[in-house]
Amino acid sequence: MPLPFQPPIEPMLAQARDAIPDGDGWIYEPKWDGFRALIFYDGSEAYLQSRDLKPLARYFPELKDGIESALPGPCVLDGEVVIVTRDGLDFGALLMRIHPAASRVRMLAADTPSSFVAFDLLADGNDDLRTTPFAQRRERLDRLLGDVAPPVYLTPATRDRELAATWFEKFEGAGLDGVVAKPAGDPYRPGVRAMVKVKHLRSADCVIGGFRWGKNAEGASVGSLLLGLYDDGGGLHHVGHTSSFTAAQRRELAEMLRPLVTDDARDGFGEGRTPGGPSRWNAGRDVSWVRVRPTLVCEVSFDHLQGDRFRHATTFLRWRPDKPPAACTYDQLETTPPYEIKEIFRR
Repeated sequence: MPLPFQPPIEPMLAQARDAIPDGDGWIYEPKWDGFRALIFYDGSEAYLQSRDLKPLARYFPELKDGIESALPGPCVLDGEVVIVTRDGLDFGALLMRIHPAASRVRMLAADTPSSFVAFDLLADGNDDLRTTPFAQRRERLDRLLGDVAPPVYLTPATRDRELAATWFEKFEGAGLDGVVAKPAGDPYRPGVRAMVKVKHLRSADCVIGGFRWGKNAEGASVGSLLLGLYDDGGGLHHVGHTSSFTAAQRRELAEMLRPLVTDDARDGFGEGRTPGGPSRWNAGRDVSWVRVRPTLVCEVSFDHLQGDRFRHATTFLRWRPDKPPAACTYDQLETTPPYEIKEIFRR
């Protein structure tokens, strides 16, 4: 491609912090909830690269075509592939795109088209901007994409920490999951955690409905606890897992849970969604699990919900012997009223 450098390159990464950093040297952006991607566009053809340095266009054919029509000239962009619905960002719809059947991908592309939100400019024409301070890269990105057409969008950015804090609260209902702070004077640093991300963290009380043994440690050490919440009809549904334990704690859990193991399908996740079934992401992954009577309650912290499940692994906080299992229901999960994502996707 006639660009100052070629794919793939590693994206610059972010380290997690508990609070939005303060000071004059930061530029703040909403944290998008999608697939990280770099776009290499030579003026006629676009190449989409994933975070793990692989081609991405196969799963988003409509986005590749749209980018080639929308971008004003050769460039290299860093950003996020997202799918926007009436209710906000839909990460589950993105996951559905990672499918081996091209016909399935084409159908989903027509039903739920994707967009690209740009937040950095690594090359503009023949100019390699990777050593240019971010503040200057952002100014050039604003000029380049000031009038860009869908499916390409430009992320909001500000130097005002109070506005960033407002975004942190206000945009959550649209599916954005925090704020990113970038050093204004930094060059682009591939593979380095040079940015800061501040994500939403909440906690929930969950029932232990089962567990998985640790790898090569069946009968001796617990790998993860399987978490459940009750619906209005009394069914216990699998909502995620937690595995944030030391080696000694994993052995202790094996002894703690042994008396609760049961074969009765009415116990544990017998009345609701279960954690069983094959893994579509890793065919060789062991997804077997052990059912236990739902008597133990623990509190976990989580960052994001995907539908009615925890998106990522949760962090174990404490046991809750004071809380009855039946009180662990979905209604404890506070949700933020959706913010009008049209404020960002105005076109």
